[in-house]
Amino acid sequence: MPSSIQEAKTKHAEHLLELPGVVSVGIGLDPEGRPAILVGLDGPCPETCAALPESLDGYPLCTQVMGTVGAVARRG
Repeated sequence: MPSSIQEAKTKHAEHLLELPGVVSVGIGLDPEGRPAILVGLDGPCPETCAALPESLDGYPLCTQVMGTVGAVARRG
């Protein structure tokens, strides 16, 4: 079992990013202020949300609708 939330996120990120609508995986706080794994979604994804566990390796998992995530080009 991962000993830190960073290790838990790293362990599960690849699988989470393969789920429909998932655009990011990060670390933040849940509504109670506890460290949590945050899953960013491109929009409402009821099927994906229903498939997600409430926690990963003992850390709460929370979802947030973020919209589409893309790279930003910088001009020199």
